[in-house]
Amino acid sequence: MSAVTQPVTDTPQHILESVFGFSEFRPPQDEIIDTLMAGRDAMVLMPTGGGKSLCYQIPAIARPGCGIVVSPLIALMQDQVSALRLVGVRAEFLNSTLSFDDVQRIENALHRGEIDLLYVAPERLTQARTLTLLQQIPIALFAIDEAHCVSQWGHDFRADYLQLSLLHELFPDVPRIALTATADSRTRKEIISRLQLEEAEQFIAGFDRPNIRYRIGLKQNGKQQLLRFLKDEHPHDAGIVYCLSRKKTEEIATWLCDQGFNALCYHAGMDAEIRAYHQRRFLREEGIIIVATIAFGMGIDKPDVRFVAHLDLPKTVESYYQETGRAGRDGLPADAWMVYGLQDVIKLRQMMEGSQGSEEHMRAEQQRLNAMLGLCEITSCRRQALLAYFGDHLDQPCGNCDTCLQPPQTWDGTEAARKALSAVWRTDQRFGVNHVIDVLRGSSNDKIFQFDHQKLPVYGIGEELDNNQWRSVFRQLVARGFMSVDLERYGALRLEEKCRPLLRGDEGIELRKDSKLKVSKPRKAKVELASDAEMDLFEALRACRKQYADELGVPPYMIFHDSTLQEMALSKPATLDEFAEISGVGANKLDRYGAGFLGAIADFERRNSGL
Repeated sequence: MSAVTQPVTDTPQHILESVFGFSEFRPPQDEIIDTLMAGRDAMVLMPTGGGKSLCYQIPAIARPGCGIVVSPLIALMQDQVSALRLVGVRAEFLNSTLSFDDVQRIENALHRGEIDLLYVAPERLTQARTLTLLQQIPIALFAIDEAHCVSQWGHDFRADYLQLSLLHELFPDVPRIALTATADSRTRKEIISRLQLEEAEQFIAGFDRPNIRYRIGLKQNGKQQLLRFLKDEHPHDAGIVYCLSRKKTEEIATWLCDQGFNALCYHAGMDAEIRAYHQRRFLREEGIIIVATIAFGMGIDKPDVRFVAHLDLPKTVESYYQETGRAGRDGLPADAWMVYGLQDVIKLRQMMEGSQGSEEHMRAEQQRLNAMLGLCEITSCRRQALLAYFGDHLDQPCGNCDTCLQPPQTWDGTEAARKALSAVWRTDQRFGVNHVIDVLRGSSNDKIFQFDHQKLPVYGIGEELDNNQWRSVFRQLVARGFMSVDLERYGALRLEEKCRPLLRGDEGIELRKDSKLKVSKPRKAKVELASDAEMDLFEALRACRKQYADELGVPPYMIFHDSTLQEMALSKPATLDEFAEISGVGANKLDRYGAGFLGAIADFERRNSGL
């Protein structure tokens, strides 16, 4: 049933202020909301933490009827609904975890017009019972969250999303909005086609997350490098560590606990209840580190994740951007830290070779991996390269990535590269990197003599570089496409057509000198707490927040974000009117928590004044 011609119940600006506690929209939130308010469709690409949820939550409240939100993650629906209820929004969810009585209660409430927002899993939405129910009630809009799940090219693909085009067919007059934080041009076209959003207005917000510092380094001893990073920069912070294998997540989580950190593992092979328990702890407790595969993270709303670390190379730039985007959703400084090596490339290519995709799919995945390697080996601003991949543009180097803060040194690698390529050619492209390095360095092991490689003209011509330096040369040549790894021949190096001009001496090549990831200097928060007294008050406010969160059984950030507490610590409101001026304090939170937080501030002031 269409709700387009029915009168609007409240204005978006008033809802923004009174319900969510913000004074103004971030562009292009206002334009997106205006589009939906007018009954038109929208396709939204907005970075994580950019405020996508408000783009459909506010018009769902403002328009008559109930807003239907399609979300792929059952585990997160409860938290999403809890957060809305805390600000006074009538929200519910429908998924397989509910009892029959709960389902009936929600259906009856829908018929009575008592629900503003209903979160529905895609498999539940497409059931005949649900569609019949929705055809009997006024609907404000349909929001399809994590819309990239419709793309069969991505690792987040959900088959149930392919059926969501029926919303356009069954409810042609109800506006639809598809939202995602990660989609290149190919994925965007696929979303539009599969969801029949050809007439939708497209909103592509900038991809830049300036508060995130990107740092990528060579993997030497990954565990010890991670340990130094955590101890030096994030000893008490919440964060995510991504690993390629399930076994490694368990090993790293156990090891971090042995080192004194509060770490939990998460992967798709775990018992579902334990996995959900670990996710709940991460969301609701302070300072938890989750060590996970890519199975963890989509839709995570935790705003105070201070770092995302990768101990293995992601398959694509899209994956890297999406995973690192889970850090710093509150706008405060955060780190995206990664170490990688040639072995990561070999592992990923082995995984690709073992997949069941078509030749076209395999070729596309190979191109995406090459783009990821290119980002790792780049000597210019990483943020500029990352944004350019998504068609975004940054005029100047960002000043907040490792290549900007510590510009990498380069060296003329032309002669070394020619020796490396020649050695691969002379050994018939049959051997892996370790053996080719042994040939170049003139080693005298059994394998060398077994194949008579001591008689080759390239034998011993590379003694000027040590093993690690040669590994760097080969890694960079693979990353730049001059050679590849032949997985059918046990990791043998193979020359690519691109290497011919370099091998002939018609062109040169600059290679980067490998360096250790240095410890980063602490960065000032967006809202600066300059004095010890302000920091002490901030901690007192966190304690007050935790008490409320424990009583309600919700994550602390659902009460207030850290940035809101920091603003309180700076302004020290003494009245409810002053408290209401704090960003993030809406009418419902003012009524619920105003007196408690004002009391905590007053108590702190009395203690510090000596009274």
